[in-house]
Amino acid sequence: MPKKLEKKYSISDELKERTYKFAIGILELASMLPNTEESRVIRRQLCKSGTSIGANLEEADGSLTLNDFIYKVDIAFKESKETRYWLRIIIDRKLLKKELVLPHLNECIELIKILSTIIYKYLK
Repeated sequence: MPKKLEKKYSISDELKERTYKFAIGILELASMLPNTEESRVIRRQLCKSGTSIGANLEEADGSLTLNDFIYKVDIAFKESKETRYWLRIIIDRKLLKKELVLPHLNECIELIKILSTIIYKYLK
């Protein structure tokens, strides 16, 4: 009987759910941006980076090699930093009320910290 492959490296269900909810929130926030050329560019980039975080963690979950795991978590980390960038632009350009954007920015900063901790843990 073939031996069952077990996940060697995994992402907690809690973190996967958190990044999923973050992606939904980012899509909702992006839909509120005004219909201008500037906002269309930001909306596209924000949606791409904000949803990519969780998607890359889904891919990282169950990685059989450390290199594959770190690579995918690192992509999620970079996408979270890009998302932070776009959220800051939305605030600074006053495209949406700061109070609408801040919860997403704060969650994004928390995700950056979590992902950097995961990377650091495995690279030690």
